[in-house]
Amino acid sequence: MFRRLVLEDSAALFTIAAFITASSIYVAVAWRALRMKRPLVEKFENLPFQTATPSARHEADNTHTA
Repeated sequence: MFRRLVLEDSAALFTIAAFITASSIYVAVAWRALRMKRPLVEKFENLPFQTATPSARHEADNTHTA
């Protein structure tokens, strides 16, 4: 009735290709991050958030009482 499709070889090939693609993207991003110059790192460290974020310190915020 239904013939079995032989996809084992191509599935292994696609798996290896996906692994190589993902690992090459990871290595490229890591390489660029490691090669980044110190002034650019400091610039990225001090970038502000797009939206205001709440303070992480709770003692400064007295609006919430238990």
